[in-house]
Amino acid sequence: MEKFTQDQAQVVYELRHAFPVKALLSLADIPRSTYYYWVKNFGRPDPDAELKGIIQAIDDEHEGRYGYRRIRDELTNRGHKKVQRIMKKMGIKKYCSYKELSFRQR
Repeated sequence: MEKFTQDQAQVVYELRHAFPVKALLSLADIPRSTYYYWVKNFGRPDPDAELKGIIQAIDDEHEGRYGYRRIRDELTNRGHKKVQRIMKKMGIKKYCSYKELSFRQR
């Protein structure tokens, strides 16, 4: 959803000289505050880029078998909510085998 809204804001930003911003925002169905938030943040680098790289490396090293709690334990001094949020954005999920699932159902 976030990437979709960012793309919509980018289109509105590019068309703002040809059409009124208010009309473009109503057509794109995004709030004015969201549009201006993305305009303000277009040029900024991703503050979590380094952390995302580390998380991806840990996930690759353990072949997708680590959930956010184990990755959080690997990343000492970092909040687990931040790790969980970033993993969700990156689409990283724990790989569960059928053996592991059947064990938990007992």
